[in-house]
Amino acid sequence: QLQLVESGGGLVKPGGSLTLSCVASISIRGIYLMGWYRQVPGNQRELVATMSTGDTTNYANFVKGRFTISRDNTKKSVDLQMNNLKPEDTAVYYCYAESYSGTPAWGQGTQVTVSS
Repeated sequence: QLQLVESGGGLVKPGGSLTLSCVASISIRGIYLMGWYRQVPGNQRELVATMSTGDTTNYANFVKGRFTISRDNTKKSVDLQMNNLKPEDTAVYYCYAESYSGTPAWGQGTQVTVSS
């Protein structure tokens, strides 16, 4: 069974950078889509970025030009490089994976706080 474990969250000042990492418990070569969502208490979980097995990426408009998603099948991981962070980026970030059959999997989440 696929399990996802995130790391890399923390406290950063506005304009700073963080890299989130997500490692899967099994090979991700057969996983169609991997990516990141985020959620603020009281709000719905929202897409941040995804990458397919064909390296096609999809970014939310609010992170374009600031965040970069990357996927490493050898390391069974997907990373999210976040630059020029803003206070409104504060949220719990969740790793997400989706199989070709559409079965989803979620990580436990990692807190990102952007504050001076």
